[in-house]
Amino acid sequence: MNATHRRLAEQAFHDRQASERAAARSQKANPLLFDDEVYLDHESWILPAFAQLGDLAGTRVLDFGCGHGMAAVVLARRGAQVTAFDLSAGYLAEARARAEANGVVISFAQADGVRLPFADGAFDRIWGNAVLHHLDLKRTGPELARVLNHDGVAVFCEPWGENPLLTWARQRLPYPGKDRTPDEQPLRRQQLEVLRENFASVHIRGFQLLSMARRVLGRNRLVAGLETFDDLLLRRLPRLQHVCRYVVLVMRP
Repeated sequence: MNATHRRLAEQAFHDRQASERAAARSQKANPLLFDDEVYLDHESWILPAFAQLGDLAGTRVLDFGCGHGMAAVVLARRGAQVTAFDLSAGYLAEARARAEANGVVISFAQADGVRLPFADGAFDRIWGNAVLHHLDLKRTGPELARVLNHDGVAVFCEPWGENPLLTWARQRLPYPGKDRTPDEQPLRRQQLEVLRENFASVHIRGFQLLSMARRVLGRNRLVAGLETFDDLLLRRLPRLQHVCRYVVLVMRP
């Protein structure tokens, strides 16, 4: 699929998702209001990834592929000057409404991650969650490096694809939220090498080894125990991070 068709397919997919979310919200009272913990605790990697951004007061932060806008709101509440973009007009409408409902000021733009409408060095921090694996990193990597300040940091949370059993399960087993775009693929080592062509430092930390069972079982006592065991196991055997379900990437110029 060429770049134009890929972009249009991604846009249509996420506009459809946003439309479904809007229909679901119409059944709830105050659906856009939320506490930070709702976002920060919804997956085990989010809070540790946010910690990598450091003190955000007064910093210029780009929410890269903002989707529903919850991360952008949390960033703004922590004192950042937030710019958020997304390819999907539907998701941008939700994100704008969420920012207004939660009383924060965020600058929004509709844009493609491979061609950013921002000046060189415009941001001190870049945040993204489950977005890089949708993109051609040979085109996105230089853009990320271009708009990031020379002493800034970019933090992304991404699905990881180096576990063959997990790859088999992703392809063959049914589970909630499995719907995907035609071209998205979990990141692998070769994508890290592409990013290293644009950044001096690309560090990864794996999350959900045994506790990837949470994807099927939800949150319960068993999964909580597996998460605790994962933390211990991954600290003692860091090589196992390369067979986890998700990774947090921390990239510096």
